[in-house]
Amino acid sequence: MIVIGLTGGIGSGKSTVAGLLVERGAVLIDADELAREVLEPGLPAYAKVVEHFGDDVVLPDASLDRSAIAAKVFDDPQALAELNAIVHPEVRAEIATRLASEENKDAVVVVDIPLLVESGSSDLYGLAGVLVVDAPLEVVIERLVNRRQMSRADAEARIANQATRTERIEKADFVIMNMGTLDELEEMVTRAWRWVERLRADAAGCRHHGDAPPPPFGQT
Repeated sequence: MIVIGLTGGIGSGKSTVAGLLVERGAVLIDADELAREVLEPGLPAYAKVVEHFGDDVVLPDASLDRSAIAAKVFDDPQALAELNAIVHPEVRAEIATRLASEENKDAVVVVDIPLLVESGSSDLYGLAGVLVVDAPLEVVIERLVNRRQMSRADAEARIANQATRTERIEKADFVIMNMGTLDELEEMVTRAWRWVERLRADAAGCRHHGDAPPPPFGQT
């Protein structure tokens, strides 16, 4: 097993890339999906969020109103930190469990972590490399406005609350620049998959010889 970290800012197309990697054989662990799962009614994180943020974040069906929670934390760094302190340990534990289930397999596991850079979690999971999906600022804003029906001001505010493009790229071992057509993105993902396969081959060779795997190499 080798583990690849996948990240990218809002509107970068990271989720599309994740799907294309799965098509090529990757096992996907989606941190956003896990964050939703650990907040299901009856679980410890759910109870802590309700206790901390109040009953007004609970919908009639007992699920959490994620929009209400987002509104409470969006402009309040302390509230966001308190929410993260509840959710992130649960998500990390679930990621560790799922990685353990793949440990003895010849698998490429992609851990999709939107806030990989912001959370400083790039050293937590034994990553063989970090794959960053990037796009120019104006392209991202256009996607958010036209595809997600955000206002430009809302789009810019959400982008400003994330790591910068430079900060993400500095953590990258491979960058996919997603600013063209789906066919162009498919070709870039194919190149990224070749890079992943080389990492897997290198790791397998080192295990065979009893050595530690080499550090990942960069490519764009």
